[in-house]
Amino acid sequence: MSYDLLQTLLANVWSIFLVVLFFGGSIFVHELGHFLAARRRGVHVERFSIGFGPKIFSWRGKDGVEYRVSWLPLGGYVALPQLADLRGIEGDSNTDLEKLPPLSFSTKMLVFVAGAVFNVLFALGLACIIWFIGQPMSSEMATTRIGYVSSTLKLPDGTKTPSPAREAGLRIGDIVRKIDGIAVNEWTDLMQTPITSSGRTATGRPMAIFTIERAGLAEEVALYPILIGNEMFRTIGIAPGYELLVHSVATGSLAEQVGFKSGDEFISLNGTPILSAASYQDILAATTAEPVAVRIKRAGAEIALTIPARPQAKPEAALGLALTTGFKLIHPSPVAQIFDHVVMTFRTLVSLINPQSDIGLSKVAGPVGIVRIFHSAAEAGIRAILIFTILVNINLAVFNLLPIPVLDGGQMLFATIAKLRGRALPVNFIMATQSTFIVLLFSMIIYVSFFDVRRVVRDVQADRTEAAAQAQKSKPAGK
Repeated sequence: MSYDLLQTLLANVWSIFLVVLFFGGSIFVHELGHFLAARRRGVHVERFSIGFGPKIFSWRGKDGVEYRVSWLPLGGYVALPQLADLRGIEGDSNTDLEKLPPLSFSTKMLVFVAGAVFNVLFALGLACIIWFIGQPMSSEMATTRIGYVSSTLKLPDGTKTPSPAREAGLRIGDIVRKIDGIAVNEWTDLMQTPITSSGRTATGRPMAIFTIERAGLAEEVALYPILIGNEMFRTIGIAPGYELLVHSVATGSLAEQVGFKSGDEFISLNGTPILSAASYQDILAATTAEPVAVRIKRAGAEIALTIPARPQAKPEAALGLALTTGFKLIHPSPVAQIFDHVVMTFRTLVSLINPQSDIGLSKVAGPVGIVRIFHSAAEAGIRAILIFTILVNINLAVFNLLPIPVLDGGQMLFATIAKLRGRALPVNFIMATQSTFIVLLFSMIIYVSFFDVRRVVRDVQADRTEAAAQAQKSKPAGK
């Protein structure tokens, strides 16, 4: 017991260390870009802070810069009073701006954009590591072939409705090539694209056009997703198709008596192609009172087996088979990784501002959600946390370049307007605009964090319920 407790403690310490290293490192890299560009261009640097608000500790370097770590770990900043008056976020400045020379437009733009550039360079460096060590990919995630079509889906009120995929006539074995004209190359694309889609009918009903390949021919199918689940995402009711393999056969089980062996690949049950565990389970559950004709592939040859009738078995009872699918290491190029993340980031941003979309701020992860995902990724292994860190850095780069006051893109917009009009913008206008957006920014952070916390509470409760159910099942009969 004490050994297990020690293992759990060490695992959590390691996960927390990785979260601090990669999440904090992403923020540090962004601010380092501003800092180095400012020093290179001769801009006065007053303060380099990781986090906002009151300082936890600080020191002043030989270069005259105050380096500090602050209490609110929602980002960081480099105080550059020559460039922008951000006292509302960065605190009061002791610099006499009248004694400092004015900065050129090119200097301002280079310093402002440097943070995003460093995030992209950091992401590119991590992407090179993934390219070298490889990224595990299951057959389940590497495909756009449909392996299961749900007959019904459960609505938020508990009632069931025919699934959009079943109503549209999608079949097991169909290959999805495009959604609303956007090419999909793996299952993650296939799931994310409808979620961020904004297609609707004339009556406002969600709609998506799937381009599928069936029997070698392409055709377009209109689907009408429904909003279900805790996050109310657009859902159509399909699961990926993949090779279903026998991982192991329990000694003395019905599966062993039938003749299954480790490594067997399912082809069909009662003539129905088997491309997922869900299809396999549905057929077995529906045929307990009759034999099931099985076709498998073993060592390149097809073999026929028969599962006998199981009238006394519960529908969910296992045959004694442990199932798995294929895995391989893929080596996506660094440029392809960055491009995919940029595309998905922009697609998400567009869906946030598109009134036809079903994506809102309540479905976006804030600092709490990001830290939670970092923690989960750290538990999954170094590859997972590297992949998520790449995504975070691309998001940071894109978000900070948006033309919103208090962000780097907003400062670049102010500088550009001043350049075009031939004189600086009024100080009162800039301060009022930035103060307004500071309030809006922190209000947004609080808003999304509320939903982040609600997700954490909901998932903890679900885990406890599942653990209690498992404990109840493990009790001996009669106890």
